[in-house]
Amino acid sequence: MLRLRSLRKATPEEQAGSALYRKAVAAARRPWFYSELGVPDTLDGRFDLIALHAFLLIHRLQAATAPGPALAQGIFDAMFSDMDNNLREIGVSDLSVGRRMRAMWEAFHGRSQAYATAIGAADRAGLEASLARNVWRAAAPNVASARLADLVLAQAAHLEQQPLEAFATGEAQFMPVGQDDP
Repeated sequence: MLRLRSLRKATPEEQAGSALYRKAVAAARRPWFYSELGVPDTLDGRFDLIALHAFLLIHRLQAATAPGPALAQGIFDAMFSDMDNNLREIGVSDLSVGRRMRAMWEAFHGRSQAYATAIGAADRAGLEASLARNVWRAAAPNVASARLADLVLAQAAHLEQQPLEAFATGEAQFMPVGQDDP
């Protein structure tokens, strides 16, 4: 079970988890997702892509041997610390942050379960439906959810090939997408 980290000095796994989370954010911010796939460039759309990329890393690491689960926890903690900070920066009142954070946690948890189930069962159609429902709120343009499902499956396989030792140092490589990447 993933949990929020207490206030103390970060462990090496938490530090690596933070670096991995930053890799997920960078991958999720690629303009290709918004320009080519039509992902809404809104708070919700950005949250969904960040959650998707963080999920891919967490999914890869949770089933791995140590330090995989601790790294997965570090990514989760970094993500929700960042989300808390972002809510405060955009002016959400202190009284509302807790409620919003709970809603975001529940959204992330639900999406993660749906994506993990689909990937584990090699259910491409189920993954596509989950992506359409979450990323586009069921209004995916043309074949965008199919393209994203293909990419998610490829990214999951690509991350699976990377050694755990690289993740432990905060390194992860997401596949290039579109013309955003060299």
